[in-house]
Amino acid sequence: MWWSKPKCPVRAEEQLWIEESLDWFVSEFGEDALLRPVVVPEASFFPAGYAGSEDDIRAVFASVCARLEVPPGRVLLEFESEEIEDLLEFVPMSHAGRDAAGHWQVRDGSTVVTIQLAQEPVAMVATIAHELGHERLLGETRIDPDRRDGEPLTDLFTVFFGMGIFTANAAFEFRQSHQGYRTSRLGYLTEAMYGYALARYAWLRGETTPAWAAHLDTNPRTYLKEGLKFLHASN
Repeated sequence: MWWSKPKCPVRAEEQLWIEESLDWFVSEFGEDALLRPVVVPEASFFPAGYAGSEDDIRAVFASVCARLEVPPGRVLLEFESEEIEDLLEFVPMSHAGRDAAGHWQVRDGSTVVTIQLAQEPVAMVATIAHELGHERLLGETRIDPDRRDGEPLTDLFTVFFGMGIFTANAAFEFRQSHQGYRTSRLGYLTEAMYGYALARYAWLRGETTPAWAAHLDTNPRTYLKEGLKFLHASN
């Protein structure tokens, strides 16, 4: 019977970058951070009666700060009310731009995260996690601000700190309404890269069939399964 070895769902250079970056996160933040429970998009994560108000988002922001170990009060949260028509298209790893749905900056000596309102709850959490990732990596001077892979590395940081289900599910969105079809992209990693990153993350945690994978959308979940098969066959 013909049998072919499982293939990695990403290109060789992406595989190497993901693996080396996750290893760096372990050395930088420790195994305790790696082994913390994965956050899943359930109602219990959001305040009761969540409706996307500023108060609701501030409560979610505080929860994500606690998860990413950002001390309360270290980062100011601001809002932009203008609705985004089309979220950021996929940005290759060499891009130096920013996530269109949020922004991290240092202003007058204070760190400020600005979040766009009118986002779906999962995308909102993904945006907050990404911007707080900037605080852990740039704000704590762990990486150079001119690092060419800084934005995708920040997306990968969300995976390492257990927020990867949100960022992976927000990476690509397909919606249908009476006006027709709409797709949007958020973030700097492809669904395949998220899938393999989550597979490698699970592998480092000693998880062969992670229960939290059931919360992933179809595409990243499929890539995660392919990545785990590849890792099992290769190790």
